[in-house]
Amino acid sequence: MAQQLRSSLSGPAARNAVSFTAGSSAPDPIVRVRGLSRTFGAEQVLSDLDLDIASGEFVALIGRSGSGKSTLLRALAGLDGAVTGKLHVDGTVSVAFQEPRLVPWKRVSDNVCLGLRVPRAQERAAAALAEVGLSNRSQAWPLTLSGGEAQRASLARALVREPSLLLLDEPFSALDALTRIAMHRLVLTLWESHRPAVLLVTHDVDEALALADRVVVLTSGQIGLSCTVTADRPRDRNDPGLTNLRTRLLAELGVDKEGKI
Repeated sequence: MAQQLRSSLSGPAARNAVSFTAGSSAPDPIVRVRGLSRTFGAEQVLSDLDLDIASGEFVALIGRSGSGKSTLLRALAGLDGAVTGKLHVDGTVSVAFQEPRLVPWKRVSDNVCLGLRVPRAQERAAAALAEVGLSNRSQAWPLTLSGGEAQRASLARALVREPSLLLLDEPFSALDALTRIAMHRLVLTLWESHRPAVLLVTHDVDEALALADRVVVLTSGQIGLSCTVTADRPRDRNDPGLTNLRTRLLAELGVDKEGKI
């Protein structure tokens, strides 16, 4: 998908686990955004925003409510024609939303290949369901799935299209803690297998640090901070470098160590 819409990333190193950057110097970016703006009435939600995402890079986007996270994601998905600026995505885009958005009158396998116009679409859907551990639920009705199963089906539907860019809009926020941990592991496994670029929108700083190569903080419609996380996966949240970075990210969000705003 490539779009041209009407018309520098900004932000101390915490040991060797993280590094702070003034912006993305991503080689051969698959996503290139320049001067992106969006208003809703008199409210400026995105303001002259720049962003690069490299091929295969896993980026987490965090920010307080109303900072423009979901607006940016919708623009990248091609779902908001009212943004202004320049936006280019090299390749196809798939989205997994907070709600799985499965069609209730179609079985799981039919949901996965919904709108997929390729030869042997059902075979590809079966392979995608096997990757997310849902082969035995391929003929189930969506309303019979657990929350975790429904999100896995949503991921299968996104990945069956072999996207260059996978957009994840808070897909784990409604899940219980144990299911969320399992989904984190699954997403990393799928990402390592397929290597799409990923943009994860989340409110959870610990989730961002556990998953992403880079964490970007959106503040008042602009990028207030961008930092690279180089700690090996799986990550220990008690690692001193990650602990220091967590404190820095919370401060950028206006939250202290005790969680007070």
